[in-house]
Amino acid sequence: MRICCIGAGYVGGPTMAMIALKAPDIGVKVVDMNAERIAAWNSDVLPIYEPGLDEVVRQTRGRNLSFSTDVRGAIRESDIIFVAVNTPTKTYGVGAGRAADLRYVEAVARMIAEEATGPKIIVEKSTIPVKTAETIKDILAGNSRGCAFQVLSNPEFLAEGTAVADLLSPDRVLIGGERTPGGEQAIQTLAAIYGRWVPAERIVKTNLWSSELSKLVANAFLAQRISSINSISALCEATGAEVDEVASAIGRDSRIGPKFLKASVGFGGSCFQKDILNLVYLCEHFDLPEVGAYWHAVVRMNDWQKGRFAAKIVKGLYNSGAGKRVAVLGFAFKKDTNDTRESAAIAVCKALLDEHAEVVVYDPKVPAEQIRRELFGPGGDNPLLKVATSAADAAKGAHAVAVVTEWDEFKTLDYAAIYAAMAKPASIFDGRNILDLPRLAAIGFRTYGIGR
Repeated sequence: MRICCIGAGYVGGPTMAMIALKAPDIGVKVVDMNAERIAAWNSDVLPIYEPGLDEVVRQTRGRNLSFSTDVRGAIRESDIIFVAVNTPTKTYGVGAGRAADLRYVEAVARMIAEEATGPKIIVEKSTIPVKTAETIKDILAGNSRGCAFQVLSNPEFLAEGTAVADLLSPDRVLIGGERTPGGEQAIQTLAAIYGRWVPAERIVKTNLWSSELSKLVANAFLAQRISSINSISALCEATGAEVDEVASAIGRDSRIGPKFLKASVGFGGSCFQKDILNLVYLCEHFDLPEVGAYWHAVVRMNDWQKGRFAAKIVKGLYNSGAGKRVAVLGFAFKKDTNDTRESAAIAVCKALLDEHAEVVVYDPKVPAEQIRRELFGPGGDNPLLKVATSAADAAKGAHAVAVVTEWDEFKTLDYAAIYAAMAKPASIFDGRNILDLPRLAAIGFRTYGIGR
């Protein structure tokens, strides 16, 4: 059996590396049109950072795992084709700002139809709206040479920063297919691959539409919990309650549970906001405006929380950032990843720059070029933005420090030395509630937390 995955990003690369590790008899090829990205996968410095991923790739690359730009050749050679291309939110036309942009999925479907000379199983791995499988099937039927295709939905449920652990021991592997003999056989074929290391009871089989919708709804439910506790964090600050104590109390209810009740500056990443907006668009499309408005409120609350944190920093700077330096610690959307998509740091930095503050960013895994690209677009810059190589350098001479990503190293910094090197009064804003604020206050900092 030969497998290829079209798309060498955060989903395709780690997933295929794990399949190659657990199924050494299967040839696995990851292909992408981006030559620079493929070169990085073939180098000692992978294009994405995930704890444990380097080791998995080193064990499999050159054995049964390869990376290539020959997309068409891989299509012709493979029995199973995973589609893991980007599906960003549309910025134009019908559904702009909500609907998923499926241009890359459609392009891949047309390429498969052109190149395939025999039966193929097509596996949707990208996060896509319900009924995308119909689009893929229509394109394949209209352009192919009469080859037999089966389209499956196999959404990813990876959390960046723990992707390798999630792949090794997933809560569930979801496979959706048509309820036909051919569809059932395709489901079993894919299930047998995951069955090399995933217990049978964790492999969930559904119809196509249930699988496609489950991905969007799972992310929407998780994001809703974050926005819910963040809304309560504002009330905690107004009443004197401690949000961590509130979260712990309600999380002990077995019907609620403790996960995703951590108050913060707000959620980011490539999935939550995009998938909720996609869900909102589906609701509006099917004439369910009240349902769409309910889920859209989750995104609005998240945006409000980011703005509230930035406003708190500005207020602590006596309502003006001009002539003041702010050290922003962390730019990735969460720890243990170099992904910056929809990071809360983007909104915070832009708000501070709009206040004419000098913003100095430090992140242990995100390079300066990527930070500037996220803030200003390709080739853009602002002389008020600086990128430091350490937290201490970022904080030197600063009036305020803002922790925006929960990197472990930020918990153990020498804050006494940092305080000594800062302008006075020196403030620290903990956007992730990871710091011992009473200890920092004893050093001399003016301290601010979320919901504290």
